[in-house]
Amino acid sequence: MGWWFGLKLWQRVLIGLVAGVAFGLTVSKVMGQDAATLWISTWVQPVGTAFIRLIQMLIVPLIFTTLVSGVIAMGKPSKLGTLGLKTIALYLVTTLFANIIGLTFGTIFRPGVGADLGNVEAVPVSTEAPSIIDRLLEVIPTNPIAALADGNVLAIIFFSVFVGVAILATGKSGKPVGDLFNSAADVVLKITHYVMEVAPYGVFALVSYTAASQGLESLQSVLVLIVAVYLGLITHALITYGFLIRVVLNLPLTRFFRGLTDPIAVAFSTASSSATLPVTIAAAEDNLGIKKSVAGSVLPLGATINMDGTALYLGILALFTAQAFGYDLTFMNYVMIAVTAAVVSIGAAGIPSASLFLLAIVLQTFDVSPEHIAIIVGFILPVDRIMDMARTAVNVTGDAAVATAVAKWEGELDEDVFRAPAKV
Repeated sequence: MGWWFGLKLWQRVLIGLVAGVAFGLTVSKVMGQDAATLWISTWVQPVGTAFIRLIQMLIVPLIFTTLVSGVIAMGKPSKLGTLGLKTIALYLVTTLFANIIGLTFGTIFRPGVGADLGNVEAVPVSTEAPSIIDRLLEVIPTNPIAALADGNVLAIIFFSVFVGVAILATGKSGKPVGDLFNSAADVVLKITHYVMEVAPYGVFALVSYTAASQGLESLQSVLVLIVAVYLGLITHALITYGFLIRVVLNLPLTRFFRGLTDPIAVAFSTASSSATLPVTIAAAEDNLGIKKSVAGSVLPLGATINMDGTALYLGILALFTAQAFGYDLTFMNYVMIAVTAAVVSIGAAGIPSASLFLLAIVLQTFDVSPEHIAIIVGFILPVDRIMDMARTAVNVTGDAAVATAVAKWEGELDEDVFRAPAKV
């Protein structure tokens, strides 16, 4: 097995991904889809579930320790203000471009025209969304320990910033606590590297189940939609992030994507921004040269509020719905779809298929009937995972692009590390 571990991690993950697809399709062909799905879910998928749980195990301690350590590394709390403003502004700008690209590709490909929605099992979903005030108040934890236990990322970020600022303000007597958090962050990142050795096997298990349960036949009815989503996401990654990295920051674009090989592979296979966060932080620091003061704050925030892929996807799905059911859209409808998709994507949970259930809120902008919403969700749900994998990879890439920009503007980017060969 020496040759196996001699391969780069991303190569092993890619082998696991391809082998998982081949295995799932083969077993489905031999045993039949239902029997294969049951067999793989019983004997193979638990390996993937174990991998997901290992990564989830790291999310809370990683955010807490790296963010506190990052605030301490800033040296002065005042830097938080400019860093936070730049981060949120960039996230909003990239989401705006994602909306425009999504609506453009939905208009060009017209994936809903001629879609056969017959015999679809409707899936009713709620059209209610929490108010902005409620979302803001949820950021402040009434019990920090409960927030850590529940994995409430925004509340953890809020509390971690306070802890870091307090340590800085305390001065000499707070230094031992600061040293503890710095050491803890290094330990958790080391555990992340250990867990990533399991990634190829977890990816194989996760993808084989997806391939067996969905097969190729189920993709035919939504093939145009899948193509439109994938091309839109690739275009957004190359043009929006490419412009930011290559033109605005004057950094090598190929090296940027190369440095993100591991988190992109994990994001694609797990379809979870939150589960990929430990890998993203490790790659940002090791491969992109982003200092922990930025990586530990910008990336966790991005995994929670920066969902460019989701916003793009919701825009295309809204047009798919309008085209499938014959709704006539005005220019103002397009504007409302873009704005609403951006807003609800901020509240999207970083877990598989969560954004699909936000579609109902976007569709309310042009008065889609509850029956049509239920039919669309039921139609998309069986194959949503295929598209979710790609949009999660774009979400993670966007987080890293913004973190790179903020790090350079704040003087927290080691360009020698960025331009050196990636550690993948």
